Formats: sequence, C-alpha cells, structure tokens
Amino acid sequence: MVSRRDFFMGAGAITAAVAASSVSRVSLAGLPEPVIQSSPETMAPLEPNTGRPYKPVVTLNGWTLPWRMNNGVKEFHLVAEPVVREMAPGFNAHLWGYNGQSPGPTIEVVEGDRVRIFVTNKLPEHTSIHWHGQRLPNGMDGVAGLNQRAIPAGKTYVYEFEAKRPGTFMYHPHADEMVQMAMGMMGFWVTHPRDAHPNIDEVDRDYCFLLNAYDVEPGSYTPKIMEMLDFNIWTFNSRVFPGIDPLVARKDDKVRIRVGNLTMTNHPIHLHGHEFEVTGTDGGPVPRGARWPEVTTDVAVGQMRQIEFIASDLGDWAFHCHKSHHTMNAMGHDVPTMVGVDHRKVVTQINDLIPDYMVMGERGMADMAEMQMPLPENTIPMMTGDGPFGSVEMGGMFTMLKVRADQPAGDYRDPGWYRQPEGTQAFEWTGPLAEPARFKSESTTGKPAVEVQVRKPTGHSGH
Repeated sequence: MVSRRDFFMGAGAITAAVAASSVSRVSLAGLPEPVIQSSPETMAPLEPNTGRPYKPVVTLNGWTLPWRMNNGVKEFHLVAEPVVREMAPGFNAHLWGYNGQSPGPTIEVVEGDRVRIFVTNKLPEHTSIHWHGQRLPNGMDGVAGLNQRAIPAGKTYVYEFEAKRPGTFMYHPHADEMVQMAMGMMGFWVTHPRDAHPNIDEVDRDYCFLLNAYDVEPGSYTPKIMEMLDFNIWTFNSRVFPGIDPLVARKDDKVRIRVGNLTMTNHPIHLHGHEFEVTGTDGGPVPRGARWPEVTTDVAVGQMRQIEFIASDLGDWAFHCHKSHHTMNAMGHDVPTMVGVDHRKVVTQINDLIPDYMVMGERGMADMAEMQMPLPENTIPMMTGDGPFGSVEMGGMFTMLKVRADQPAGDYRDPGWYRQPEGTQAFEWTGPLAEPARFKSESTTGKPAVEVQVRKPTGHSGH
C-alpha cells in the first residue's frame, strides 16, 4: 500500500532552488506531496487518470510514482534519501534510494508531455540526477559541475523538459557516482508513444526492472562502495531469488520486458521455453527489419534492452542471468574447493570459532543447498528457494515466467506452481542399461580404454 509521509518539518524548512529559468515562481508555489513506498512487493500498474491514456508498466518488486497535473505540466517529486531495502525475507540492506526504496519508483509519461521533477536531497552529501537517454536542454542533463551546481543536502532543485521520444530509460546520480550508484541510487523511466508507432506494438503485459550488484559481507548491512569487481549480491530491482516475484501472463498474451543495467558488468538475460525479439534499446525502438529471434540477450553496462514475445506455452519457465555465479547469493570469493573431501565434522568444529567460515561441499555446490549451516545475522544462503520438486538451487538474478491458461487479464498475482499434464514430465528409467564399451574394456584389461598423456612445457618459465 502506498503511504504518504511529510518530509517537511514546518513551512520553509526546505527551500526550492530553481534549476531553470523556464520554471516560474507561480509554478513553485507548492510542491507535490512526496509519495513514499516501503513495501518490497510488486505493486499493481498505476492507471493514468489525467493526461493522455496509455498501457502502464508493472515494475518487478517496485512501483510507479504518482504525479499531479499543474497547468498542463506533469509534476513529480523525488526524494533522495537513505533507505532500508528488503532483498529477501530476513535479509535487509542499508542503501540510498528515492522515496523509500532502492531502486526508486518508475516514472511513466507520454511522448510530448511537459514534465517537471522536484528533487529533494535528504542524503548526507550533495547529489544530482541524470536522465539517462533523454533528449533535453543541456542545463537539465544533471551532470554536477558540468551542467548544474550539485544539489546540496537539504535543498530541492527542479528539472523541467519535454519527453521528446518514446522508449525505455533510467535516472541516476551524476555526482559522487561511485558511492551513490553503489549504494543503490537509480530508477526506471518509461515514455509511452503518443500515437500509434510503426515499431512499437500494443502489449498485454509490460514489465520493467533494473539489474543491480552489491558487495554486502555476511553479517553486515551496508554495501562496500569501493568494490569494482568482486560483488557477491546480484539482484533484479535490488531483490534476490527467492525474494523476486514471478512474471505472470495469460496464455498467448503479448509480453514486453524492459531491463536496464547499472552494474559493473554485462548480463546475458535468458528466457526458457520461448523465443523473443529485442524490440528496443535506450536509443529507441528497433526497426522491424533489424530484429531476429533470440532466447538470450546481453545487456551491457549502462544499456537498456526491451524484449517482446508471445507467452504461448504453459508452465513455470526460468528467467535469469546466464552467468552462473550471478544466480548465487552471498557468494564468497575465497571459499576453498573441497570436492571429494568429507569435512563436515571439521566444519562444525571450525564454526564454533569462526561463525562465518564456509567451504564448498564435498560433492559440489549442491551440498550448500542441503547443509543446514549456521549463518551470520542478516545473510541469505548462497543457494536457496524451493520449487514443487525440491530445491531450485538458485539465488540472485533468477525468477520465473508463469504462463497460465486461466490467468485473468490484468491479474499479476502469483498463480502458484504449474501442474504438468500426465506424460509431459521427465521420469526415471527403470529398464535395463547397456554397459558402455569403455567400461567393458576396463573390466577385462584393467586399463582405461583411453589413456591420457600429459606433456609439460619446457619453456616460458613461470607459466
């Protein structure tokens, strides 16, 4: 439920600093009330009741920011502030974000809208906002020191421009970026087309989310902001599986998914059971003749990708980053490999002295999902989340597309687990098995059928 909270402790507690001469004193007579959201659940789409109509998006584990109309201008109010984000039940992170959450709320407008955004800085340092991918006046681009003075702590600045082209965009700071973006300051922006567009289709369901990465040590709450490579928490909209809601669709719905990447690496996003086309980037809609079918699309740093497909096949289909370590939680980079070694008693003894000691299981990483290992406070297991047939052994950037024949239009509730029709599920074979030829050779000669010869290099000392 969206709650409202008064951030202004009395009249004149925060003054509005005008960021452009186009904003009149009359328009600044009263700021839009800041709407705050603290729930980590996926909120229903915000249906427009003012301005031009459009099909709204659904932000995965997020929400859309309400606005007010003021003399034909859409006015929004963003509050940059410290927030507590529940990444999964029992696992919270102390981040920076907007209006109570990280990422901040999605902003939805229509092509040609005049947009005015009030930005109040409740951080302990200055900030700014860059409107990633937008065409706008140079003084509204949001690079502190280059296009504007940074927004001081406790002040409110105003950005105003026309949403000139439809597409999928982001917003994020362009001030002390290494700290502020590492702490979770980012949000989604969607500009809907004003009229029918030759390269933009109508869809039944339109989802969006951002890719985020954090380094939160086990037992701690605040990300390490100086990390550049060894992140251990990989998220969709600052949520990790099994805390990420599923994407749901009715059979034969046309589905659009918009993904933005503000991490420090690329992410090959993969959908099971369906083929899709990349229909848009932050540069705009992709011409139809330039599209091709895919099941994986790579989203590089700072990029947006918009994919579309027909949800033609019933079931619970995995949707995830295809970098395998990005579907793990709280991944340790100095965890020793102990495959083939039974060390469970030793681990128990060491844990009495070092509570966060962890090693790979003796039979592989799947052991980690089975072991009831004591965990430090505010930590989620590396591999978690159960399906109808046991542990899914996934975390991080993983969720599901759930396609159902009876999912009502506009219903985004989780329909539960899919029940496969009889004869459509993998099963155990209990019949006879022929012994492979290579095993027969070993049993009669005592030697392997294929001998592996190893030659050590003689040059290039030190390799």
